[in-house]
Formats: sequence, structure tokens, C-alpha cells
Amino acid sequence: MAWLAHLYTALGAVLALLATFAVFEARFRDAFLLLGVATFVDTTDGWLARALRVKERLPGYDGARLDDIVDYLTYVFVPVLLIVQAGLLPSGWGSLVGALVLLASAYGFGQVEAKVATTDHFFTGFPSYWNIVALYLYAWRLPVATNAILLAVLAILVFVPIRYVYPSRTTTLKVPTLVLGAIWAVLMVIAMWRLPATDGPWLPLSLVFPVYYTLLSLYLHARDQSDKIG
Repeated sequence: MAWLAHLYTALGAVLALLATFAVFEARFRDAFLLLGVATFVDTTDGWLARALRVKERLPGYDGARLDDIVDYLTYVFVPVLLIVQAGLLPSGWGSLVGALVLLASAYGFGQVEAKVATTDHFFTGFPSYWNIVALYLYAWRLPVATNAILLAVLAILVFVPIRYVYPSRTTTLKVPTLVLGAIWAVLMVIAMWRLPATDGPWLPLSLVFPVYYTLLSLYLHARDQSDKIG
């Protein structure tokens, strides 16, 4: 039974493959929906692993490594591929920007302290939320040069050791974080389902959570640094 948890995690790679097919066929809405399902799998596989006591029953298999492999595909590689294939970057050097994101995220995934467990849980450096970034860029159709600059800045932030909240595991303001996160997830599903239509209040309203998330991350990072100095 414990292997079911690892199989469930590995399904994310299958979803990444299906999303890749959708990207090359210009079915970008389908690609986003598949990435959304992959995100749901990623947010629930840990619960399943703990329920099945995977570490106790299969100590010789590293589920965390499998999870990182799948996450790199679904949070980094496929979203970058979508951004490039959808023409959201300058034609001359869009691939270079995509490569920068891939390499920066590879560095982030390889960091031993990429995920920090303290009184609160953190990601160190900008987390690989490229699937979310890709959706906003695709929906808003900003100038391609603006997209490239934004992606480059976020890629650089991967190397800056600011701590970002782990939404499902933070202890500070846990309830409002989970509530706002759940509302945000519903808004994003509605926005993805309505693609290629981008009218309506769904995406603008969804920005409330990213703003809250950023401010909370900066506050907790500053508090943690202050505690160290003190």
C-alpha cells in the first residue's frame, strides 16, 4: 500500500507529459488545467504518504527526491516551455530568458536549505512558482519585453536568501493564510477554465493572495533575522 503514495506522486510526471503535448499543440488552456491537477497532486501527496507511513514501510526509497523531480517538471520546465511556445517572450532572446529560469530553479532545487523548518516553514529564495507566473503572463498579455524583465528579476531572486512562506505549513497566521489560499485557488481554477477568455474579475481578485503572501514572507523573514541578531 505504501507504494501507492509514490505512484500518486509520480503521476505528476505523467501530467507534465500530457501538458507538454498540449503546449506543442497550442492547447494552452488544457496545459494550464493539467498543471493545475499536478499542483493538486503535489499538495495532497504528502498527506497520503504520512497516512500510509511511507518512511516507516519503505525506508529504502526516497520519496522526497521523487517529489523534487516531478516538481521541477510541473513547476519549472513545462511552464517555461509554455511561456516560450505561447510567444510571451521576445523572439530573439526568449530562449535565453527561459534558460535563465531553468538554471536558476535548478540551483534552487539543489539547495540543501531550500526548505527550512523553524518555528515557521520557509522556502529560501524565490520559490519555483513558474506555473502561476505563466498563467498571469498568458492572461494579461503584457509586452514581451516586460515579461522577459519580470522573469529575469524573479530568476535572480532565486539566489537572494529571502525566506518565503510555505503556505500549507506556516504557523503564523495559519488560518487566514489557508483561507486566502483556498479562495485564491478557486479563483485560479475559474480563470484557467475560462481561457482563452480573460475578462471578468477572477484574476484581478486573485492578486490579493500573492500580495498578502509576499508581505507575510517579508515580515517573517525580517522577524527571523531580528531574532538572530538579538
